[in-house]
Amino acid sequence: MIIRPALEADLDTILAIYNAAILETAAIWTDEPVDRANRERWFATQAANGHPILVAELDDTVAGYASFAQWRLMHGYRYSVENSIYVASAFQGRGIARALMTELITQARDYGAHLMVADIEAGNEASIRLHESLGFEKTGHIKQIGYKFDHYLDLAILQLTLDE
Repeated sequence: MIIRPALEADLDTILAIYNAAILETAAIWTDEPVDRANRERWFATQAANGHPILVAELDDTVAGYASFAQWRLMHGYRYSVENSIYVASAFQGRGIARALMTELITQARDYGAHLMVADIEAGNEASIRLHESLGFEKTGHIKQIGYKFDHYLDLAILQLTLDE
């Protein structure tokens, strides 16, 4: 497995992974898939802000990706970032998410972030366990804040202090 910076050439695969997460999981709280232009804007915004997009390449295939961005846009949150990580269903359970997150945490430290936040659908126990195994602490739980697949969703909030 290779963890590397994403290239524009990876956008079609990133788009497919992202849209699969929209349509098949409660990880992204929207029902509408996005188009390539949406991911192109996201890619450009990430680059303009110095925020990485990493991909995991396995057998010459992009199997997943991860990124971080400022948690909230107000200036007071400038040292807090939120992570996003998605692995194609065919590649789950192979340690790809852990490898991506490990490198993403390193890059967030190098970026100068103080805190990394993970907002996770509370029923996604695998993601919560992964984050906790990497040192994240569960610091919040908001009941019924989201709605998808005809029911309300809870949000688990986890955080990792990066500069201790």
